Amino acid sequence: MSIFKVEHKNPEGLFLSKAFSQAITVSGNAKTIYIGGQNAINSTGDLIGAGDLELQTKQALNNIATILASENASFANLVKLNIYLVSGSDPRIGYKAFQEVTGLLDNPPLVTVLFVSEFARPSCLLEIDGIAVIEDKD
Repeated sequence: MSIFKVEHKNPEGLFLSKAFSQAITVSGNAKTIYIGGQNAINSTGDLIGAGDLELQTKQALNNIATILASENASFANLVKLNIYLVSGSDPRIGYKAFQEVTGLLDNPPLVTVLFVSEFARPSCLLEIDGIAVIEDKD
Protein backbone atom coordinates (compact mmCIF):
# COMPACT_ATOMS: atom_id res chain seq x y z
CA MET A 1 0.00 0.00 0.00
CA SER A 2 1.42 3.39 -1.00
CA ILE A 3 1.75 6.22 1.50
CA PHE A 4 -0.80 9.04 1.28
CA LYS A 5 0.88 12.36 0.58
CA VAL A 6 -0.36 15.89 -0.23
CA GLU A 7 2.23 18.47 -1.23
CA HIS A 8 1.47 22.19 -1.57
CA LYS A 9 3.78 23.70 -4.17
CA ASN A 10 4.81 27.30 -4.61
CA PRO A 11 7.53 27.19 -7.27
CA GLU A 12 10.23 29.83 -7.25
CA GLY A 13 9.34 32.66 -9.59
CA LEU A 14 5.64 32.66 -8.64
CA PHE A 15 3.90 34.83 -6.05
CA LEU A 16 3.87 33.30 -2.54
CA SER A 17 0.46 33.91 -0.94
CA LYS A 18 -0.97 33.08 2.47
CA ALA A 19 -4.41 32.84 0.82
CA PHE A 20 -3.72 30.17 -1.81
CA SER A 21 -1.16 27.69 -3.09
CA GLN A 22 0.08 27.67 -6.69
CA ALA A 23 -0.12 23.88 -7.16
CA ILE A 24 -0.89 20.77 -5.14
CA THR A 25 0.11 17.18 -5.80
CA VAL A 26 -1.64 14.18 -4.28
CA SER A 27 -0.15 10.71 -4.31
CA GLY A 28 -0.67 7.38 -2.65
CA ASN A 29 -3.78 5.92 -1.09
CA ALA A 30 -6.14 8.90 -1.45
CA LYS A 31 -9.89 9.45 -1.36
CA THR A 32 -11.22 12.49 -3.24
CA ILE A 33 -14.24 14.45 -2.00
CA TYR A 34 -15.97 16.57 -4.65
CA ILE A 35 -18.05 19.34 -3.08
CA GLY A 36 -20.97 20.60 -5.14
CA GLY A 37 -21.73 24.31 -5.28
CA GLN A 38 -22.66 25.60 -1.84
CA ASN A 39 -24.48 28.86 -1.26
CA ALA A 40 -26.08 30.45 1.79
CA ILE A 41 -29.03 28.05 1.99
CA ASN A 42 -29.27 26.40 5.41
CA SER A 43 -30.58 22.92 6.29
CA THR A 44 -34.21 24.10 6.27
CA GLY A 45 -33.90 25.71 2.83
CA ASP A 46 -33.75 29.29 4.09
CA LEU A 47 -31.34 31.85 2.65
CA ILE A 48 -29.05 33.23 5.36
CA GLY A 49 -27.88 36.84 5.02
CA ALA A 50 -29.96 38.28 2.20
CA GLY A 51 -27.92 41.11 0.70
CA ASP A 52 -24.96 40.42 3.05
CA LEU A 53 -21.92 38.83 1.40
CA GLU A 54 -20.14 38.21 4.72
CA LEU A 55 -23.05 36.25 6.21
CA GLN A 56 -23.66 34.37 2.98
CA THR A 57 -19.98 33.40 2.76
CA LYS A 58 -20.02 32.13 6.33
CA GLN A 59 -23.14 30.02 5.67
CA ALA A 60 -21.69 28.55 2.47
CA LEU A 61 -18.50 27.67 4.38
CA ASN A 62 -20.53 26.14 7.21
CA ASN A 63 -22.25 23.98 4.59
CA ILE A 64 -18.83 22.94 3.27
CA ALA A 65 -17.65 22.19 6.82
CA THR A 66 -20.68 19.91 7.27
CA ILE A 67 -19.85 18.04 4.06
CA LEU A 68 -16.20 17.70 5.05
CA ALA A 69 -17.07 16.50 8.56
CA SER A 70 -19.36 13.84 7.07
CA GLU A 71 -16.20 12.36 5.50
CA ASN A 72 -14.00 12.91 8.59
CA ALA A 73 -12.27 15.79 6.82
CA SER A 74 -11.74 19.49 7.55
CA PHE A 75 -10.81 22.70 5.73
CA ALA A 76 -7.18 21.58 6.00
CA ASN A 77 -8.02 18.80 3.52
CA LEU A 78 -9.21 21.18 0.79
CA VAL A 79 -7.06 21.19 -2.33
CA LYS A 80 -9.24 23.34 -4.62
CA LEU A 81 -11.95 25.98 -4.24
CA ASN A 82 -13.90 27.75 -6.97
CA ILE A 83 -15.62 30.85 -5.65
CA TYR A 84 -18.30 32.48 -7.76
CA LEU A 85 -19.39 36.00 -6.78
CA VAL A 86 -22.11 38.20 -8.23
CA SER A 87 -20.51 40.97 -10.28
CA GLY A 88 -19.87 44.06 -8.19
CA SER A 89 -19.19 42.06 -5.00
CA ASP A 90 -16.03 42.86 -3.06
CA PRO A 91 -13.98 39.65 -2.76
CA ARG A 92 -12.16 41.08 0.27
CA ILE A 93 -15.39 40.74 2.28
CA GLY A 94 -15.59 37.06 1.36
CA TYR A 95 -11.90 36.54 2.14
CA LYS A 96 -12.33 38.10 5.59
CA ALA A 97 -15.29 35.79 6.28
CA PHE A 98 -13.26 32.82 5.00
CA GLN A 99 -10.45 33.58 7.46
CA GLU A 100 -12.94 33.95 10.32
CA VAL A 101 -14.51 30.56 9.59
CA THR A 102 -11.43 28.53 8.62
CA GLY A 103 -8.66 30.34 10.43
CA LEU A 104 -5.33 30.85 8.69
CA LEU A 105 -4.58 27.56 6.93
CA ASP A 106 -0.95 26.42 6.98
CA ASN A 107 -1.38 24.99 3.49
CA PRO A 108 -4.17 26.86 1.71
CA PRO A 109 -5.98 25.28 -1.24
CA LEU A 110 -5.82 26.35 -4.85
CA VAL A 111 -8.37 29.15 -5.29
CA THR A 112 -10.14 30.54 -8.35
CA VAL A 113 -12.47 33.53 -7.96
CA LEU A 114 -14.92 34.29 -10.76
CA PHE A 115 -17.59 36.96 -11.18
CA VAL A 116 -20.97 36.00 -12.62
CA SER A 117 -24.08 38.02 -13.47
CA GLU A 118 -26.42 36.05 -11.18
CA PHE A 119 -27.31 32.63 -9.76
CA ALA A 120 -30.36 30.41 -10.20
CA ARG A 121 -31.61 31.83 -6.90
CA PRO A 122 -31.20 35.58 -7.54
CA SER A 123 -30.86 36.50 -3.85
CA CYS A 124 -27.66 34.43 -3.58
CA LEU A 125 -24.48 36.49 -3.79
CA LEU A 126 -21.98 33.63 -4.03
CA GLU A 127 -21.48 29.92 -4.57
CA ILE A 128 -18.45 27.84 -3.63
CA ASP A 129 -17.51 24.39 -4.88
CA GLY A 130 -14.38 22.48 -4.08
CA ILE A 131 -12.28 19.37 -3.88
CA ALA A 132 -10.78 17.83 -0.76
CA VAL A 133 -8.48 14.84 -0.39
CA ILE A 134 -8.09 12.51 2.57
CA GLU A 135 -6.28 9.25 3.14
CA ASP A 136 -8.32 6.29 1.90
CA LYS A 137 -8.40 3.91 4.85
CA ASP A 138 -10.77 1.39 3.22
